Amino acid sequence: MDHIIWISIILFIPIFISLIGMPYWTRRTESFGVSIPSDVYMDEKLKKMRKQYASAMTAFSIVILFIFYFIVGKYSPNDGETMGIVLSITILGFMIISFLIYLVFHKQMKQLKEKEKWNEQRQQKIVLQTNFYQQKLIHSNYWFLIAFALVAVTLFITFTQYGRIPERIPMKYDFFGEVTNWAEKSYRSVLIMPITQIYMIALFMFINWMIGRSKQQLNAQNPDESIEQNIIFRRRWSVFLIASGILLTVLFSVIQLSFIYSILTTYMTVISLMITAIMIIGVIVLAITTGQGGSRVKNVRTTDGTVINRDDDHYWKLGQFYFNRKDPSWFLEKRFGVGWTMNLANPLAWLILIGIIGIAAGLPILLSR
Repeated sequence: MDHIIWISIILFIPIFISLIGMPYWTRRTESFGVSIPSDVYMDEKLKKMRKQYASAMTAFSIVILFIFYFIVGKYSPNDGETMGIVLSITILGFMIISFLIYLVFHKQMKQLKEKEKWNEQRQQKIVLQTNFYQQKLIHSNYWFLIAFALVAVTLFITFTQYGRIPERIPMKYDFFGEVTNWAEKSYRSVLIMPITQIYMIALFMFINWMIGRSKQQLNAQNPDESIEQNIIFRRRWSVFLIASGILLTVLFSVIQLSFIYSILTTYMTVISLMITAIMIIGVIVLAITTGQGGSRVKNVRTTDGTVINRDDDHYWKLGQFYFNRKDPSWFLEKRFGVGWTMNLANPLAWLILIGIIGIAAGLPILLSR
């Protein structure tokens, strides 16, 4: 099973790269969760901090890989279930410690900002474009009809070939593709995968819509270019979401069809790893070429150094958690890294999040009864 272990390590690498490069993907108006004027982004002190963070994360990532390989190789080389647990614990531990490393740099950044007094003698503004949401910010959710068509085909084959489905259906696999849980054949049990597909597609459609409606965040030092960058940013992520939704639908359909047709476990594993790799690589490519809010899209215009974004650091707890009761926005861009986060002070955002988690957790339980 050494090849599976090495594949796992290879899949770790894109995750590490995405976290190592976080300070470089972030907007030029933010540094380690702290707002800054975009014209100081290339300050030598900030460049040094970004390099130090990347070096620390690189060293930590290498240590994690060695620990993972040692533990798996010694204690669970042929136990897929144990290896899956070790993998999950490793990822969780990596995320926790990487966040602690971030906090060190976040604190340093706050101290540097206070010392340098970049905001003094500059006019703070919030820039909005009144017709921003009337523009084409995302690609149509109609593209998800491709995914729904795949589900329809899967359902048609499932019902027409129901008699070929074995009396016991595999419901859970370990890390090596071995079945660890079975379910008795019934219409409910064979519908778990297609209904999960429908829920997943609906979730992707909601996220796509959310990208188009999330809070408008423009750079007061260069508003015109910021608008163009932000539109490109949203459209590219919309394409990624649509493509990811279709790919995951294909994966779930292959799993469903494996109940009916003989598909080697090796092929299933390869397909799963390929789709996972494509999505992870896609995220990294987007981060490198686009950046948060389109910050890495080519910048060719000069900025106004006398005007900066309004300082709202007090709403960002630890530089990552947004809490603003006066802001009606549900979702907005992250302060550190690439993607979106929620306004923790907005009850509707919490209801949406709880609803999504509740449905995801409850569907398999309801359908397996």
